[in-house]
This record gives sequence, structure tokens and C-alpha cells, in this order.
Amino acid sequence: MKKMSKKQTELLQAYMQANPTQTTVDRQEMFTFADEQGFVGSTAYTMMKLLPRASRGVYMLNANVVQMPSAPSSPTVTPEKAPVAKAIDKAVGKVKSTSSQEDLAFIPSVDSTFVKWGYFTDVLKIIKSNMFYPMYVAGLSGNGKTMMIEQACAAAKREYVRVQITPETDEDDLIGGFRLLDGETVFAKGPVIKAMERGAILLIDEIDRGSNKLMALQGVLEGKPLLIKKTGEVITPASGFNVIGTANTKGQGDDAGRFISASIIDEAFLERFTITLEQPYPTAAVEKRIVNNHFDKYGAYDKESDFTDKLVNWAQAIRKTFLDGGVDEIVSTRRLCHIAQTFSIFGDRMKAIELCVNRFDDDTRSAFMDLYTKIDADVEDPTTSETEVNDGIEGMTKTVSYHGNLYT
Repeated sequence: MKKMSKKQTELLQAYMQANPTQTTVDRQEMFTFADEQGFVGSTAYTMMKLLPRASRGVYMLNANVVQMPSAPSSPTVTPEKAPVAKAIDKAVGKVKSTSSQEDLAFIPSVDSTFVKWGYFTDVLKIIKSNMFYPMYVAGLSGNGKTMMIEQACAAAKREYVRVQITPETDEDDLIGGFRLLDGETVFAKGPVIKAMERGAILLIDEIDRGSNKLMALQGVLEGKPLLIKKTGEVITPASGFNVIGTANTKGQGDDAGRFISASIIDEAFLERFTITLEQPYPTAAVEKRIVNNHFDKYGAYDKESDFTDKLVNWAQAIRKTFLDGGVDEIVSTRRLCHIAQTFSIFGDRMKAIELCVNRFDDDTRSAFMDLYTKIDADVEDPTTSETEVNDGIEGMTKTVSYHGNLYT
């Protein structure tokens, strides 16, 4: 029989002292006893695996596996409780993690393509203050919300932990749960606990994609100590700990249907964020710097064709049309960066655009590509008539003038 650990031995001793006439023990009875005496739940589980099995869920109490204390000389004498108290002191608050503290919390690297704009200065000030000051950052997809927070942490040399939220994310994913490690069940601390212990910035990304299970973070958003219910340990957040949530919506869902998995967030949960920042897309001037940086990163800048200027003008026109209700899709800053990278591979402007807008439906894709040929005459398809081009972008012509200052 495999030798029991010290904790397992202490638990078995304590149970047999409290139940001197029993020869077997039920699984649930042992779990209840261990919990009442302050032992970590995994201790009872792993200890019973070492006991002979009497029947399903019932185990034999084998006195041979431990050295039992001598029987009391008188039935009126209370059994010695020191070993139990000692075991409780050792068990309470001891949480073993299956991974190191450094694997999730890290100081991000400075990204050479990043351009400081928008709320960056404000976010940086808040992070540098070391204050607990929860922020909610909302904005359309691909406008740089997450990168802004990451690069603010890089500038401030602050550790950050990023948690990606999905509809399946629950308390176990965030706070932690029991895991099997080397044949033994241990409690693994989740990313929220690790961020709290290290005083890191906790980025809850796509927070509006979660379910009501995110309510487990209510106490965390108040900056107060958190009780780990599964172990009894109380985690006090270290200095500098802060929470930042990002989302495409402001927690009220999306009636337009663009973000169909965006959920309505509980008002009590949203109220715990001190401020909300609404991140727009960058201005044309800022976006040109961003796209230029990506062309430089991939060594593919096409100076002769002013590809950057044309791409940004194209994207800005599409966004204006989108806001006016002319089209249902949008070209984000992230997609422009994808086009820059794709151009570095193929060296063909229209092919780079085509590959990066193929994710849209056929009509939208054709309209977007036709619009680009109106901006960049060098890539205009000579086989496409002016009528065909205008038909393909009929929705955009309602709000975009091809002869205005935007294209001259």
C-alpha cells in the first residue's frame, strides 16, 4: 500500500479518534468530516484512494496504515484534540497551484507599431497611480482597445493578466478549481487570484460575451479581500491591482445584430466600474501612422502609390457610409493592418484587399472592392464599366462623394 502523506495521516487519525468503533467510512461522511475539521478537500479524496474499498463509496478504516495513539485510560477522558487543531492550522489557507505565478502575469513588450492616441494618456495615468479604479472600455471591433491597455502597461512597466471571456466562462475559470496533478487533486488558482496576489492589471477582454456567472467577480470589482469558497483562503489584493474590462457594447446588448453573442450585463455588475470610456476609430491622420508602421514592420511600404493614404481614405469612407446606414459592414483599423501584412507577402494591392475582405458577403465584398478602384485609379479594372461599378456601390453613393476633398 502506498504510504500516506502527513496530512492524510492526520485526517485519518482524527476521524478514527472521533469514531473509535467504526470499521468503515462512507465517502460523503469523510468529506463532511474533513470540511468540518478544516482540511483541504483534496486531502480526504486522495486519502480514501489509499484505503481498502469495502463497497461502492465505502472504505475500510485500516489502522495498520497509521500509528494510532494509545486508547484513553478512562471513558470519561476527552480524546486529545491537539493533533486535529494542528492539522487545521496546517490545512486552512494552504492552496497549491498547478502553475507558477509568472505564467499569466507579465509585463508586455513595447510594440513598435503602436501609436498613442485617444484615451491612452488617461489610461496610462490611471495605471501609474496604482489606485484600484475599475474601467470599462467600449468600442467597435478592431479599433485598438486591448492594444491600448496592453501598451499602457508596457509603458508603465506594470504586470498584466489577460482573461478572454466566452459564454462558457465560469467561476472555476476565473477564480480557480481542483485539478488532477501527478495523481493528486490540487487546487489551481485562476487568473483573477494571480492578478490580485501580484498587484497586476487584470484585463477582462470581451466582458459582454460572458454569462451571469461573471457575477462571481462582484467582490473583486470592489477591491476588497476575496474568499475562495473551495478552500477557505482569503485573498487580499496587493497594491496596484486593478480591473479593466473591454467590450464591443456598453453592456446593454446589441439591437443591430452585429455582435449577436453580446449579452446584457447585470446593472449591479456594471455599476462597480468607476468610469466608462467609449473608444472610437482613430482619425485619418492617426490611422495613417498606424498603417504606415505596419508597412514598415513588414518592409512593404509602397511609397509610389501612396497605398497607405488610399487605404485609410477607403476605410474612412466606408465607416461614414456605415454610420449613415448605407452599408451593414465596416473596415476596421485591424483589417487595414491585415491588408498591409498581406501586401507584404503578395505585393499586389487588389489581391491583398480582396483576400482581407473575403470574409464579408459577396455583395458587400464587391462593393468594397469597387469603391477602392474609384479611389485608386491605378488598380481600376478596365473590363468593369462605370455603370457596373456604380451599381456595386449603390448603397455607398448615398453618403459618399467620389469627387469631394476625400479623394483629391
